[in-house]
Amino acid sequence: MNLTGKTALITGAASGIGKRIAEVYAEHGAKVAIADINLDAANATAQAIERSGGRAVGVRMDVTDEHEVDAGVDAIAAHFGSVDILVSNAGIQIVNPVDTFSYADWKKLMAIHVDGAFLTTRACLRHMYAAGKGGAIIYMGSVHSKLASPLKAPYVTAKHGLIGLARVVAKEGAKHGVRANVICPGFVRTPLVEKQIPEQAREFGITEDEVIKNIMLKDTVDHEFTTLDDVATAALFYAGFPSNALTGQSMVVSHGWFMQ
Repeated sequence: MNLTGKTALITGAASGIGKRIAEVYAEHGAKVAIADINLDAANATAQAIERSGGRAVGVRMDVTDEHEVDAGVDAIAAHFGSVDILVSNAGIQIVNPVDTFSYADWKKLMAIHVDGAFLTTRACLRHMYAAGKGGAIIYMGSVHSKLASPLKAPYVTAKHGLIGLARVVAKEGAKHGVRANVICPGFVRTPLVEKQIPEQAREFGITEDEVIKNIMLKDTVDHEFTTLDDVATAALFYAGFPSNALTGQSMVVSHGWFMQ
């Protein structure tokens, strides 16, 4: 998949899945904007990509801030000349039972995952539509876009919602050549997942090894974590697909945890 001449905006790209997608996109010719709430980390990632021969820029972006998103996307389009690919990847995780889940934590998680996806999509679509060259919107869903687990009510709700958003954007964007799809990874051993292991061990009264074996990897075919490269390869495929034949879809990348 050749992304030469394309500009990709990846949110939450200073670390984890977003960072690896940015690296892979740059390796395949894309100019990449590393958008993250941590500007120093975003700049460090962009500089590392440039040292490897790619083109990248770091941008501070709180995806829940309408004005910051609009200004950031405008700045990226001005810097690179276009915005052709959006990977809406920024996210957090908070685990608690529904009956003790604070409303503040519910709103915080939903704002980052759902409001952030909406705001970045809207800002990027305006540039894509105006340029008339089409584009690709990619949402980072989860296996939890398809099923549920205890303790994750807002996360599951948000990840299900991204599939609905993608389907609407796919229908509205089709006449402009804009595709919208969702990647649904299994557990990837990022800092976000590492944080959940002791939290779930405490909540369920089991060991951390039991969380990994009996909760996170129990239903996979090979008892393996999904890797950063697994997810980045799927993101490359969606970004480089040449037509509206692949739009409004969700791809599960989970070592068989969930099978459609």
